[in-house]
Amino acid sequence: MMDLVHVLGRTIFFYFFILLSYRIMGKREIAQLSISDLTISILMAELVAISIENREDQMILTIFPILLLVVLEVVLAFLQLKFNSFRNFMDGKPSLIVDKGKLNIKEMVKQRYSVDDLLLALRGNQIKSIDEVDYAILETNGKLSIFKKGLLKQNSTYPLPIIIDGKIEHQALVGIRKSEDWLKGSLRENGMTIENTLYAFYKQNKIYVVKK
Repeated sequence: MMDLVHVLGRTIFFYFFILLSYRIMGKREIAQLSISDLTISILMAELVAISIENREDQMILTIFPILLLVVLEVVLAFLQLKFNSFRNFMDGKPSLIVDKGKLNIKEMVKQRYSVDDLLLALRGNQIKSIDEVDYAILETNGKLSIFKKGLLKQNSTYPLPIIIDGKIEHQALVGIRKSEDWLKGSLRENGMTIENTLYAFYKQNKIYVVKK
């Protein structure tokens, strides 16, 4: 009977402790977890499970590692917010799977994303076939963002981000066949520089800029 009370007590304690930890880390829902978030979540779950099973161990042996993971996650989140390159290293970058209605086979192979995976995601969004899709982007959390074609099934122009947090997206520039010099010249025409640009995207042969 005492063992049961002990297990129930630890379970209730760690429920509220993990709930508070996630509040501190600012998490919302499982679908929005990045790779680093998911890794920390798995580690925390394993630590709690071990603590509940090993009733002889002191709870501090579980509480301290979880607190360390919370601090680590907060620090990593700050670094990812501050440094775009570090965020790309930790979580990767979104991948363009369907571009202007055409499959990006090279990127699908790179991401090990099969046609069956794509069709499954399309069915989940009530889309019958690939020819209804204008753009499809595989996000860093594994979710596929889908942009359908217009009523006449005409291709639109996806607003491709070319500057994020003041950093040039060189891969995007290659995709639109523009150079870094062109980008700097376009910014100067708008009275801007790369340093004071928070976000810029390219759509329909125009550049749109958001100042820091």
